[in-house]
Amino acid sequence: MLSEPIVQLILLTAIAGGAIPVGGWIASVESIRPQWLEEELRHTVIAFGGGALMSAVALVLVPEGIKSIAIWESTIAFVSGGLVFWGLQVWLDRSESSSSQLVAMLSDFIPEVIALGAVIATGESGALLLAAIIALQNLPEGFNSYRELLSGGLMRGKILFWFTAAAMLGPLMGAIGYFFFAEQPRVLGWMQVFAASGILYLVFEDIAPQARLKNSSLPPLGAVLGFLLGLIGKMLEG
Repeated sequence: MLSEPIVQLILLTAIAGGAIPVGGWIASVESIRPQWLEEELRHTVIAFGGGALMSAVALVLVPEGIKSIAIWESTIAFVSGGLVFWGLQVWLDRSESSSSQLVAMLSDFIPEVIALGAVIATGESGALLLAAIIALQNLPEGFNSYRELLSGGLMRGKILFWFTAAAMLGPLMGAIGYFFFAEQPRVLGWMQVFAASGILYLVFEDIAPQARLKNSSLPPLGAVLGFLLGLIGKMLEG
């Protein structure tokens, strides 16, 4: 018989990760006419995903990460994250890869779901809210990543297969957080701040430029709505 915390771990991490293939599936069946309206929707969802990533940085990864490490450690972790993700972007550009959005999605999903496992292990409040925030981030990110990979020539079925595989990382990474990182708050803090910096770099390097439309100022409001989503969740928690 599984204990209540283990059941909670499996359920919440599965919900958080399951939003990835759900977002991809929505992108695979979504077809709106006229064409200009579909373009508006696609760019707005891209911006929404960027706003949700920003909320993860500002309201989850950085605040939780700096609780456990000193200022100098936070500084080194943040600078390191930016430099590593800059190098990763250079490599992606040189290899002409179409997986920047996927990298951004996994970059916040993995440390967040590890943190979720640690929160459940320590019995602290906020596990349900954190799982909801992760899921609501992964939904537009799955949508955007699907579109990016499809435009890069990857087959629809293969994309959804890999998205389903990525969703399975939720329970796996959550278990790592539950069994190994609950007693290692400094390591968890380093990882969260490092990931936050990398996500911030990717948002402004890759996601934000894709949100723009030449003849429309509407899509950037998606970023505002995405960030507001995380802000409301944080205020409700407090």
